[in-house]
Amino acid sequence: MSQGGANNFSQINIFDIIGPVMIGPSSSHTAGATRLGMLARTILGEKPLKARIGLHGSFRDTGKGHGTDKALVAGLLGFKPDDERIPNSLELTNGMEIEFFDPELDKSVHPNTVVFELTGSQETITIKGASVGGGRVLVNQIDDFPVELSGDYPSLLTVHRDKPGVIQAVSEVLARYDINIAFMKVFRLARGKDALMVIETDQEVPKSAQTEILEKKDIKWVRFVDKISL
Repeated sequence: MSQGGANNFSQINIFDIIGPVMIGPSSSHTAGATRLGMLARTILGEKPLKARIGLHGSFRDTGKGHGTDKALVAGLLGFKPDDERIPNSLELTNGMEIEFFDPELDKSVHPNTVVFELTGSQETITIKGASVGGGRVLVNQIDDFPVELSGDYPSLLTVHRDKPGVIQAVSEVLARYDINIAFMKVFRLARGKDALMVIETDQEVPKSAQTEILEKKDIKWVRFVDKISL
């Protein structure tokens, strides 16, 4: 089920015309790839100890020439799209294990798609996303959950048991911290099972609010993903 407003990709801004500030050569293959890496790192909650990176379509076929591999790793290291270290990111991993593979996705999947299999100190998580043009991105899967996460807004992610009152409890915490909800979507695997909620907000969600939410009944996992600028 879903709640909230219009699709974030329905609006055109100046970056759709002239592109983002970035290290070249391609907004999709470098700026977008860097943003995807940054989102994946933030969803994991830390710099990965190990990263398996699956390249699909044009990311696989032409990505190396465009520096996509370096951009994705740069994002995992926390570099922004305009960081001058991006071309050298593969030499700056500082112990992070990197492996590239073919995820063998269906041809209907967006050609600029990447699958991250990230291992941190506490968990391993799989994240799939695509660079959709002009440096804009969309994460569309976290583990088994279909999601929609663009990085255009500060976002709170929760995994919770699909029960009445959970969404209200989270919303009440945000209200106490004077945090306005811009968009909210809930993705569930089945009725009464686990669900993943994405709440895009107008403000940063502080650690204290995240802790309060995590302590709520039926909340299993909380992560804050800050806005990742173009």
